[in-house]
Amino acid sequence: MLKEGFNGYRIPAGCAISGIFSKEGKRISGEKIIKSIGLMRERSNGLGGGFAGYGIYPDYKDLYAFHVFYDTPKAKDECEKFLDKHFDVINLSKIPTKKIKTITNEPLIWRYFVKPLPTKLADSQLDEDEFTARSVIRVNTTIEGAYIFSSGKNMGVFKAVSYPEDVGEFYNLSQYEGYCWTAHGRYPTNTPGWWGGAHPFALLDLSIVHNGEISSYDANRRFIEMYGYKCTLLTDTEVITYIVDYLCRRQGLSMKETAEVIAAPFWTTIDKKNEKDKERLTYLRNTFASLLITGPFSILVGFTGGIMALNDRLKLRSMVVGEKDDTVYIASEESAIRLIQPDLDKIYAPKGGEPIIYTFNDGVTL
Repeated sequence: MLKEGFNGYRIPAGCAISGIFSKEGKRISGEKIIKSIGLMRERSNGLGGGFAGYGIYPDYKDLYAFHVFYDTPKAKDECEKFLDKHFDVINLSKIPTKKIKTITNEPLIWRYFVKPLPTKLADSQLDEDEFTARSVIRVNTTIEGAYIFSSGKNMGVFKAVSYPEDVGEFYNLSQYEGYCWTAHGRYPTNTPGWWGGAHPFALLDLSIVHNGEISSYDANRRFIEMYGYKCTLLTDTEVITYIVDYLCRRQGLSMKETAEVIAAPFWTTIDKKNEKDKERLTYLRNTFASLLITGPFSILVGFTGGIMALNDRLKLRSMVVGEKDDTVYIASEESAIRLIQPDLDKIYAPKGGEPIIYTFNDGVTL
């Protein structure tokens, strides 16, 4: 289906992703990620852009930061009643924004720093993360016009309908600093361009930006919704977020093992592995068969203290990784890395299905 932009031409490999991560936990200005993703403007069409920043709320690092879109004041009232009933709300305010000509019809955008009420937590017999995740899903599926689009600690997602560089200006992201940033410029081909459908998608501290198209969406969605997740946002990236959350947080898999599920090697490849690897990969493929993601994709997964880059098994979407000193740069195009760091120590393109995972160096803490 043709979309607006570029004289009606469809860009099959459209969408742009970019990421920056400091292994030493150094805080980086949001201005750099805006410049990087902005260079790839032609890969998107103004129907969605967004960013995730980690380490941006050091003064509230032990609290969940809820970023919320509201369609109406009524939705805001209902959501705040829910939050007051289940959480201790330490601070709340509008998220500061700037008037941008290309961004219109914006919803009400609010931010809340919260922690679960001890009594509610005890009654639920859940840990903090599970209680919070269930609360987020409950708000998003039962309160019409309210959407919690970011819910992690010491991190936040900022997104809108526009080109990503305009979204960065809209949210004043040059005034934020974080040890990790991811960004996305959207070129929707099968789903609508709207505020909720812009990337990143997030749950708790996990965030996903994605270039591609998931042909296994229905099978993945049917499986993941058996475990309490609800896919309501009209895009396949949402299901990737829930799959990674389910495998890592709820099943206890490592990021590497999670990648070996969603971009599992072909059986012919597994057969050639040594016995230990063959046993592990066979177990993962058989146990989580419904969570294999098929179709062309490149994704960046942000999480507390790290970042993962992953292509589909056939590498049908572009992705380049560069390194300079302690900092890692990942983007759809090399030029988007060279713009902000022309002098690289190393640059390469990951193989299909090969996870590239970076975490803090030993001794680095938030």
